[in-house]
Amino acid sequence: MAFAFLGHFDIDNNDVVLRCQAGRNLVCGFLKEKFMAVSDTIFALSSASGFAGVAVVRISGPKALDVAEKLAGLKNPKPRYAHFVTLTHKNKIIDKALLIYFKAPSSFTGEDVVEIQCHGSRAVLKALFSILSDISGCRMAEAGEFTRRAVYNNKMDLTAAEGLIDLIHAETEAQRAAAVRQMGGTLQKLYDGWREELVKTMAYVEAFIDFPDEEIPPEQAQKIADRIKDIRLRIQKHLADDNGVGQRLKDGFQIAIVGAPNVGKSSLLNAITRTDKAIVSDIAGTTRDVIEVHLDVSGYPVILADTAGLRKTRGVIEGQGVQKAIRKALDSDLLLAVGSAENYPRLDEKTQDLVKKHPCSLVVWNKTDKKPVPATALSVCAKTGQGVEVLMARIRQRVEDKMSCSSAALVTQLRYKTALKECDAALMRAQVTDVLELKAEELRLAARALGKITGFVRTEELLDVIFSSFCIGK
Repeated sequence: MAFAFLGHFDIDNNDVVLRCQAGRNLVCGFLKEKFMAVSDTIFALSSASGFAGVAVVRISGPKALDVAEKLAGLKNPKPRYAHFVTLTHKNKIIDKALLIYFKAPSSFTGEDVVEIQCHGSRAVLKALFSILSDISGCRMAEAGEFTRRAVYNNKMDLTAAEGLIDLIHAETEAQRAAAVRQMGGTLQKLYDGWREELVKTMAYVEAFIDFPDEEIPPEQAQKIADRIKDIRLRIQKHLADDNGVGQRLKDGFQIAIVGAPNVGKSSLLNAITRTDKAIVSDIAGTTRDVIEVHLDVSGYPVILADTAGLRKTRGVIEGQGVQKAIRKALDSDLLLAVGSAENYPRLDEKTQDLVKKHPCSLVVWNKTDKKPVPATALSVCAKTGQGVEVLMARIRQRVEDKMSCSSAALVTQLRYKTALKECDAALMRAQVTDVLELKAEELRLAARALGKITGFVRTEELLDVIFSSFCIGK
C-alpha cells in the first residue's frame, strides 16, 4: 500500500484523487483504520468447535510472542518446536498444552504466529479467550482474517486462498485434488504468465508511442499482432477446455428425476441412495417440492433431485411444484426421465417434451415387476433394486464424460470466467485498432483483468466478498 500526500493516492493500485481537504481526511481515516487492523494481534479457534480431545488456537501478529510469555512463561521459544507448557493466569492453572512458535515471515500469515494445542473443552477455551481478549492489542479474528493477512503478506495469491477454502469444503476426491492443485499455484502461474506477456507487449507498443516521428516497421507490427493473437487464443482455449467443469466440480453435477405421477420417481431416488429421503405413496402429488440428495460418484460431487410429478395441477401449491420440477429439469446436467413399464414404450407428453429439449438424458423404465420390457431398454425395479446397478453404471459414465477436462487448471470461480472474458474483449479491441495509444490502453485493461483474478490488482470490496466465506480461525 503506497501513498504520498501530493494530491494523488495509489491504494492497492486503485487511484484516489484528492480534490479537497475533506477528501484527504477521508482517505487518511481509511488508511489509519487499515494500518490499525493489520497491527492488531488476532486469535481464534482454528479447529472445529465443540467438545474435542484437542483444540488448536491460533494467534498471529506482533504480540504473539508476548502472549507466549504471558500464558506459558516462554521467552524466545525455539521456532517450529513443540513446547510442552502449563498455561497459567494470575497463578491459576488453565491447562497443560503444546505451544508452537512460527517466526515471521516463515508462517502461514507471514507474521509471528503462536499455535496452542490445548484440551478442547468449552471451559478451557472460554478461559483462554477471556485472557487473550484482555491483552492490549489482541482481539478475536474476523472470518478469513488469517488467510487475508497471508494474501497481504504475499504468502499466497487470491486463487490459492480460494483453493484453500475449496479444500476445506471438499467432500469428494475430485474436489480435493482440484483444490490442492489450485493451492499449489496452478492458476496463479497461468494467469500471471499471461499478464507478464501482456505487460511486455504493452511496453513494446508504448516505446513506439514515445517516438512518434518513427513508424513501426511492418515486421515489428506483425510481431505485436501475433503476440496478442496468441495470448487471446490461449485464453479462449482455456475457457473452452474447462467447459463449466470447474463450476460443476465446485457446485455439484446436477441430476433431475422427472416423470408423471406414480411412476416411482421417489422410490428410484431411495433405491439409488439406499435411504428413505423421499416419501413414497400411491397418492398422486405426494412429492410437491424438489428433494435433493448429495452423492459421491467416481469421486465427483453429484446432486440427485426428485421432483413433483408432471401433470395438470388442481391447486396452487401443486402447480408451483410442477413448475419447479420443469425448471430443475432444464437446469440439470443430466435428466433421468422415468416412465412406468406398464406404459412401455410410451412416455407421457410432458416428460417426452423435456427429453426432446434436454441435451443429455436417460429414459428409465420402472416397475418391471409388474410388466417386463425388452432387454435393450434401460429398466429397473426400484422396489426390489433390480437394474439399479446397471442404471448407476450408465449415470457414472455420463458424469465422468461431463466432468473430464484436458486441463489441470479449472475455472472454479465465476469471477475468473468474468475476468477472462473481460480480458479477451480488451484483446479483441486491441487487435482491431491501429491507433497505438488505444492499443496500449486495451492491453493495459487486459492485463488488469488478469491481475484482478490473482489479486495483483486488489479492491477491498472483492477481498471482503472472498474472505467472508471463510470460517473464523482460517
